[in-house]
Amino acid sequence: MASVGYVAGLWCCCRLRRSSTSRIVSSSSSPEVGVSSRRQVLDRVDKELMKGDERAALALVKDLQGKPGGLRCFGAARQVPQRLYTLDELKLNGIETASLLSPVDATLGAVERNLQLAAVAGGVSAWNAFGLSPQQILYISLGLLFLWTFDSVSFNGGVSSLLLDTAGHTFNKKYHNRVIQHEAGHFLIAYLLGILPRGYAISSFEALQKEGSLKVQAGTSFVDFEFLEEVNSGKVSATMLNRFSCIALAGVATEYLLYGYAEGGLADINQKLGIHPEEGRLSGQVVIAEHGSDSAAP
Repeated sequence: MASVGYVAGLWCCCRLRRSSTSRIVSSSSSPEVGVSSRRQVLDRVDKELMKGDERAALALVKDLQGKPGGLRCFGAARQVPQRLYTLDELKLNGIETASLLSPVDATLGAVERNLQLAAVAGGVSAWNAFGLSPQQILYISLGLLFLWTFDSVSFNGGVSSLLLDTAGHTFNKKYHNRVIQHEAGHFLIAYLLGILPRGYAISSFEALQKEGSLKVQAGTSFVDFEFLEEVNSGKVSATMLNRFSCIALAGVATEYLLYGYAEGGLADINQKLGIHPEEGRLSGQVVIAEHGSDSAAP
């Protein structure tokens, strides 16, 4: 079974090859890993990740990778050589670049507009109900403006993003489902390319619960010390760069394949542009930010 996806000039071809895998397993002399043993190892992986020992966690996963009954799909994907396509060639292949690489979150934008209208209606109702004077309304407006400015400066808009994202997940099922599919795309492609996912959060509120910081938005993070070592050495291999480029745009590609257009993922595209070594802008931590917010973990 194979699946092929186009990602900004990069085709990612994931071949699981069940039949060939079965032949390899049957002919291998290594003892097969049982279900209970595999579960124990994966529990150890979770514990190592919780302790922050990413090297030990990745070593455990790679040890299972080469054994019969282990993790057959981890790192099983293959990437075909990169090729640049013209806009005309993409159109001939049925790919609308505006729908794929220019995401506009219309769903969350509609939620934001509805919240603004509700706030205005609530303010007018409070004015009529409590008989507020113009001076009192001015003080309230200044107080709200101060809170908004404080959030923007201190938390990079984290409180506003938290409220908006929570409202989107609560009142808009389409947005909630799209976020899940988007993050699943990041998670799955990373796993197939041999990059161990470290964790994920579907909503900003979940990210706040896990990280305890308003500056961390929802998204998927990975065990990326190998990538960071190459970054620190000043030489990033094409293989590593292609892997993380594919992972960064997997969420956008997932939305496009499922819905015919992508609404989220602007931060993912910006991050993809930010990991090109020729531009001298390499990220210090690989965290695929949640769409609906353009910020990522520092």
